[in-house]
Amino acid sequence: MSSYQSTSDLPSIAGRLRAASHIAVVSHAKPDGDAAGSVLALTRTLRSMGKRVDGIFTGSVDPNILALAAPGEIQFAPATQPDPAIDLVVLVDTGAWSQVEPLDGWLKSMAGKVVGLDHHARGDEIASDRVVDCSMASATQLVVRLVDELGVPLVPAGGSAKFSIAEALFVGLATDTGWFRFQSADTAVFALASRLLAHGVDKMSLYQLLDENGRPVRLAAMARALSSLTFHLGGRATVMALSHADFAQTGANSDDVGGLVNVPLAIGSVAMSAVLTETQLGITKVSFRSKPSPSGAPTVNVSDFAAQFGGGGHAQAAGAKLNLPIADARRTVELAIDSLSGVHS
Repeated sequence: MSSYQSTSDLPSIAGRLRAASHIAVVSHAKPDGDAAGSVLALTRTLRSMGKRVDGIFTGSVDPNILALAAPGEIQFAPATQPDPAIDLVVLVDTGAWSQVEPLDGWLKSMAGKVVGLDHHARGDEIASDRVVDCSMASATQLVVRLVDELGVPLVPAGGSAKFSIAEALFVGLATDTGWFRFQSADTAVFALASRLLAHGVDKMSLYQLLDENGRPVRLAAMARALSSLTFHLGGRATVMALSHADFAQTGANSDDVGGLVNVPLAIGSVAMSAVLTETQLGITKVSFRSKPSPSGAPTVNVSDFAAQFGGGGHAQAAGAKLNLPIADARRTVELAIDSLSGVHS
């Protein structure tokens, strides 16, 4: 993991893209806004250059995320296997084998033909040529630099921002910064957001689609999660859990509980939040969030915290998967949280 760093630069990757005939653009399974936005932005960019491009989503896809794609724009794996004629793969917003399981065998067969764009601190040797920049708040910040390197306009001349490169880029930028609330939303983020909005991106419609478009079962699942909440570290950390039975009884799924991990952070004393979900019996996924201290005390780096469970992410937003039933997983996570020290009050 320590060797996960840039091995190339954007001009070199742009050169490989120009030389390729049939390109696939992929990201991690169950794409979030940044993964989906990166895939869509690059797919649209390369198609505008006359390239044959397969944009591929893997795993389950939130219907709200799927609505960002035009009809027929995206393929789905593993239901559809990648075309054997593909001669270059672009992997965006991840570099970890654990996150590309539906396509890992195929990606291994494409060794040497994978280029990567990522902004995470941990990853594997999937992409031989890659640009990794952890200072970026979203992968789309790297993607837009590549688009500019390729000389492609963010919105076609005289065209609409709907289903444009600009719209896809904005989705990744906005969602990975918590709609510009996270500490990662720096001046560069706002400068890019301003540029994209100037191209006609409708931020309100996107926010309503992605964050105000839940199903009623979300409230039932949220009620169960909140009823399971426990405080740790003297009220500075919280843990919530949704079991397989909770999902079955409420009719909710993992898409219905997105963002739930942020709810406890509304409490002033809470510096770290964890939500465990068991949508498949015996497999528990954990989302971690933290927030900076207003007093300047150290913030919990949840990426480092998640690493002990084989996960990762960003300093204030990370996740992991435990091959344990939810009760055992909860005990494991709670013990790890209770062992933390120096968490700000």
